[in-house]
Amino acid sequence: MRAIEEILIRKKNICKTVWFMRQAGRYLPEFQKIRSKNKNFIKLCLNSDLSSEITLQPLKRYDLDAAIIFSDILIVPYALGQDVRFTKGLGPVLSNFNIRNFNSFNNLEELQKKLRPVYDSIKKVRKKLDANKTLISFVGAPWTLLTYMFGLKKKDEKLNIEKFLKEKKIINNVLESLTEYLCLHINNQIKAGANIVQIFDSWAGLLQYDDFHTFCIEPNKKIVNFCKKKKIPVICFPKGIGKKYSIFNNLVKPDGINLDYDINPIWARQNLGDVVFQGGMHPRILLKSENLIQKEAKKYLDIFKDVPYIFNLGHGLVPETDPMKLKKLIEFVKRYK
Repeated sequence: MRAIEEILIRKKNICKTVWFMRQAGRYLPEFQKIRSKNKNFIKLCLNSDLSSEITLQPLKRYDLDAAIIFSDILIVPYALGQDVRFTKGLGPVLSNFNIRNFNSFNNLEELQKKLRPVYDSIKKVRKKLDANKTLISFVGAPWTLLTYMFGLKKKDEKLNIEKFLKEKKIINNVLESLTEYLCLHINNQIKAGANIVQIFDSWAGLLQYDDFHTFCIEPNKKIVNFCKKKKIPVICFPKGIGKKYSIFNNLVKPDGINLDYDINPIWARQNLGDVVFQGGMHPRILLKSENLIQKEAKKYLDIFKDVPYIFNLGHGLVPETDPMKLKKLIEFVKRYK
């Protein structure tokens, strides 16, 4: 059994296991070369030859324990008919959500057809990936996808309350169907050869307490329960929710939970109970000196040394990351005792 799966399923204490969110991407010159020739990001994600190549790029450089498939959480809204564009300085911009189109969408075969390049990419990666390495698939959590689909986030990373309240009834109607589609997408990724799924609820922190259960807890719980029935190891990343991490962990009960960089790791160790911990370190630490990087990494490794822990970050690698500094960090983690 692969090391990360063993941690998640058996909760075995292995502190030398490491992978990074966005490990395949903007900081690597070999990725930049491909990206410069492929301006449409969604089309790049749906090119199974290139996306599988990109997925494997960091594994050729580093002694990582897992590959994470090169894709995007907004692939699902795209497959459901929304136009998705990535604009420099703005990030993803989606076309106006059309509830009529969504309500008429009941062709799961068509959805799977549009997402097939993701599954083809997973198959290609699995054939080339070392058998001892884990292949991680992922989805965006329903609330985070809804945030993009309905344009609910302001530029200052606050919830557009007026729009949220205006669209709330429609959002509730979409929530259940979207959860079903995500479960289908997860299952197909696992069938294609992925071993684990990570659920990114990147905008969970926008929710106030009254809506937190409806839009974050309940849909994540449904997806996690689906994964458990299918025996799919699952890691959740409800970013930005602060001490509500304890509520999330107690109610959703994922196999693993990724800590964001605002969470005090000592608090997490004391309050999150029986779960595999992952991540936590701020990705911008990697822009500092090697001494400071190792000091911060050691802090996390020391805090979680007696419990199951997967070394990662509290968010994805930033574009300014020096590939050589990342290599030395991975070597440091592997040497840790």
